[in-house]
Amino acid sequence: MKAYALARLGKAAPHPDIAQYLERIQGVLDQFGGRFLIHGGNIDVREGQWSGDLVLIEFPSLKHAQAFYDSPAYTEIKHLRTNHLTGDLILVQGVEPDHDSAAMGAHMRQAAEQTA
Repeated sequence: MKAYALARLGKAAPHPDIAQYLERIQGVLDQFGGRFLIHGGNIDVREGQWSGDLVLIEFPSLKHAQAFYDSPAYTEIKHLRTNHLTGDLILVQGVEPDHDSAAMGAHMRQAAEQTA
């Protein structure tokens, strides 16, 4: 099952460390089957508030995402980003291709009725 690294990063002034991070990150991602799906871009906020940039990286599995984040290769370059950009980052497992939100809702409704 696919998994994702999702980051909301603050805006930063151009810096040589960030440039180096960007130059090196894809080589590390390639080792773990990671690929960018979103890397900045325009954001159209429809609900709530949002600040910063969005980054979404897809991995073949949660184990691949965890191995990437914990790898010596990523540890070696991570500081190039974290020293200059604040933000939040999570690793999250995706859903199966046959995921059915209607069935999930029906199950939730049934559980709620049993506790009422």
